[in-house]
Amino acid sequence: MFLNLHNIQKNLQFWQSRAEGSNSQTVYFMIFERGPQAFLNGTAQLLKDCLSERSAIEQLCQYASAHIFERIVVLTTLRCSLATFLAQVYMEVEKRGEELVKEPEKSLPSLLVTVNGFFSQLEASIGHIHAMRQIKSSVDGTYAFPLLFEKLPEVNQEESQWTDCEIRDSTNLIYQNLHKLDEYLSHVVAKHQKPSKITLHWIRYTCGAIGLSVCSIWLLKHSSLMGSPDLENWFHEAKYSTRSFFNDHVEQPLLSIRDELFETFRKRHKGMMDIEEVQLTSNSLHRMLLAFSEQTKGQKFPENASDQEMLEIVMARYEKELINPIQNLLSGELARGLLIQVQKLKLDIETAMLELEQILRANEINFAILAALPAFFLSFVVLMLIRAWFKQNQGSRAEGRGRVARRQRRLIIVEVEKRIMQYQIYVDQGLEKDAQSMLGLVLYSLDCLFHAVEGHATATGEWQCLKQDIINLAKPSLQTEYKLRITSRMVRMYDCLLPSPTRQ
Repeated sequence: MFLNLHNIQKNLQFWQSRAEGSNSQTVYFMIFERGPQAFLNGTAQLLKDCLSERSAIEQLCQYASAHIFERIVVLTTLRCSLATFLAQVYMEVEKRGEELVKEPEKSLPSLLVTVNGFFSQLEASIGHIHAMRQIKSSVDGTYAFPLLFEKLPEVNQEESQWTDCEIRDSTNLIYQNLHKLDEYLSHVVAKHQKPSKITLHWIRYTCGAIGLSVCSIWLLKHSSLMGSPDLENWFHEAKYSTRSFFNDHVEQPLLSIRDELFETFRKRHKGMMDIEEVQLTSNSLHRMLLAFSEQTKGQKFPENASDQEMLEIVMARYEKELINPIQNLLSGELARGLLIQVQKLKLDIETAMLELEQILRANEINFAILAALPAFFLSFVVLMLIRAWFKQNQGSRAEGRGRVARRQRRLIIVEVEKRIMQYQIYVDQGLEKDAQSMLGLVLYSLDCLFHAVEGHATATGEWQCLKQDIINLAKPSLQTEYKLRITSRMVRMYDCLLPSPTRQ
């Protein structure tokens, strides 16, 4: 019964969405989304109406409204009748539950008789659908599928206990009626179901097939089968371009990064050698400054004397010697001061070169990463497209674990709350049939919620408590106020019903 209700609800939602659309959307659906035959018939009718000076669009809108409204009425009636039948059986089983467990021999016969009566009521409630199908069959020649449930045979119902044969026959008759109901529903729903995905998008698929055919013919003309080497040449060019791209933007940058990461000790050793050369130049300059300063000042300088202080002494002596450059170049300290400055210049150049080399080495891995960026962005785009496709096809159902699935589960809770309150309104107004139908829809929504949260709640360890809450919501005897408290607690406490923590 739940599967039949789900099938009816799915088709009913489709037709209701089409009924809520604008006139242009309705006309587009009637012509372009019902298959090639409907496209030809709709186009011919439009031309005929235009030639007869009638409002073609208005006529088509009226026909579309009647077409959609008929399906909504039939599916709504079926849903209401099945929901009423489901609620009647559920309430009867709940009322006799303890008796069935304690004394099944005495309670089962009366339950079977009652359920058989529910089948009779169901047949009467959907009898006018059968009448509509008969009228339509007389007009368009279609076959109207009858619905005639079997009645229980005359048994000794007044006796306190049935025989096993009578119970078995009655149970088999119930199964026969359920099977006949499935056949009837499959036939009626098939007549009023929504178009298939291929029918809805037949123009898109047709254009795709035509494009694929044209592309195939074009490829055939350039293939070796027709004596043309174009495909082979294009294939080799694409292969060479792909290999070049892979080598320049994937292989070489990765090898460079690998060398930079795994040859650290070798480069560090080489760097140590460069630092030692600079240190030798610095020590030589220090000794030259120390000897010059001691000779100039005539005093002993400590070994750890600052190079800057001794360099000031050298520069002061150098400026003094420049007063008579020719004489001091031959007999003075001018030549020695020049040599010290040359040594200082050499030290500065080696230090600058060492720093520049260290900067270049530090940026080698950055250059390699920069070269690999095109391949990285291409891979990132491909992964995002795959992720979007996977979420669209796998995470959009209520049983999933994504943001869309969480929203759908919370919408089911909202639907349960609305139907529980509507059920209570019908009960307060004394509308028994409407209340039973709404109870059946509550049971259907709870069944959808049951299957949507079972896997997730089992994984988080919340299933036992959540399952008991769902069972309590299905009890007709439970007060509506308490049921609304349960739904409010469910959306606040259970992880599978909480809103998504991130907004994308």
